[in-house]
Amino acid sequence: MTQITFLHGARDRLQAVAAWLVRASSEGKPVLVYVPTGEREEQLDRLLWTHPATGFTPHCRPDDKLAAETPIILASGLDSPLHDGCLLNLSDEIPPGFSRFRQLIEIISIEDDDRLPGRERFRFYRERGYPLETREISGDI
Repeated sequence: MTQITFLHGARDRLQAVAAWLVRASSEGKPVLVYVPTGEREEQLDRLLWTHPATGFTPHCRPDDKLAAETPIILASGLDSPLHDGCLLNLSDEIPPGFSRFRQLIEIISIEDDDRLPGRERFRFYRERGYPLETREISGDI
């Protein structure tokens, strides 16, 4: 069963996602980032090119020729995921087919536009019996 982790209290969701991905990348953890909106995907892509400030976090899209050897994949769809390890949801909806992944990460900011849909997703997962972990990240990831 998919282990679901909610990291909540972020001041800025995209910044928190980038910081989490930097850590995952440094640990060699492959992550598929579900980011279905083109604008948000472009914002995250630009952010990862400059995060950390002195470097860059390796990432690409699923159709890139280096996707098989790149730890972070930014995907607008989940029809043919490259792995079933860790999925980071950057959507405001339940990711389609999330249950095929071993781990699902949800990063939630303090903004109502983000927090309220996050609560609905948390309720959805809890009602279906998924193991949930929550952690406050207002200070740091």
